[in-house]
Amino acid sequence: MRRPKASPTLKKDLLLLLKGVAMGAANKVPGVSGGIVAFVAGFYEELIYALQHLNFKAISLLFKKRYRLFWEYVNGRFLVWLFAGVLLSFFSVSLLLDFLIEHYEKSVWGVFFGMITASLFYIHRQVLQWKKRLLLTLLLGFLFGIAITFVSPSTENDHLIFVFFCGMISVSGMTLPGLSGSFLLLILGNYNLLLVDAVNNLYYTFGSIIRWDFSFLEVPETVRLLKVLVTFTLGSICGLILLSNLLSFVLKKYHQITIAVIIGFIVGTLRIVWPWKAQILQLDAKGNPIINKLGNPKITGFDYYTPDFSSLETLFIFLFMALGALVIVLLENYDQKRRR
Repeated sequence: MRRPKASPTLKKDLLLLLKGVAMGAANKVPGVSGGIVAFVAGFYEELIYALQHLNFKAISLLFKKRYRLFWEYVNGRFLVWLFAGVLLSFFSVSLLLDFLIEHYEKSVWGVFFGMITASLFYIHRQVLQWKKRLLLTLLLGFLFGIAITFVSPSTENDHLIFVFFCGMISVSGMTLPGLSGSFLLLILGNYNLLLVDAVNNLYYTFGSIIRWDFSFLEVPETVRLLKVLVTFTLGSICGLILLSNLLSFVLKKYHQITIAVIIGFIVGTLRIVWPWKAQILQLDAKGNPIINKLGNPKITGFDYYTPDFSSLETLFIFLFMALGALVIVLLENYDQKRRR
């Protein structure tokens, strides 16, 4: 008996889930933007327009119990599968990515650098004609991107109002290609607090709940980090809705200009994913590295340098760059065949 083929709808949903996984993994890495995954994978504008519909009209439809209209209005199927992938990534692929960065850091950055560089070739084709006005906006986007990479990091701050603000800012990496939310958290000084300590505290909390052990509620540090994570999540949701509405407006009214700015910004921030860089660690008063809960030193930024071109390691890194570029070429070819 022949095995029934998966429906086109199921294939599309599973592909969207995988895109969400890739987007979630990218969002956690300082210097890599989940928005650029959406841009390269061809669902960026659909994401922005879907998020734009999470508004008062959507809430009104829910209160009126018009659930089907609400589902269609917000493009529910698209959002659920995509963010299911993001959530799945947060508890799986992103952990693998953390391991690879820890043990094969330059190779991983090489792959990302190759992917982003190759994606620029395909993204620039969305601009129909490079007029002077578009070249100027391209330059402005480039200068803004470059400026961000030179900003000095702040110190850690767990005040809930500031954490809420961090949530609103960091989510920009999901909606703005080239702008890494994780890197912005590094600049704001809260990367370790929000994406390392708070997330790992959540793993610990889930483990305790599964064992039906609620003693964690009596641990002040655990409760503090849970409050921080909830506040950060609320800030992210607010930022996602507000920013998506703004982007939806500019994409509709100034599509070519917006694309030009995004391209310039991506080029300007390429320095962040440059494979040859050394970590700048947060030090205490005695000059010793400050260690987080996982026993790892807290990172505050990176020091970039030129590779040794006579080294065999450098050759391998360039090969990984080529591998990253090849992945983008294959994805683009697949997407073109799918659209025919």
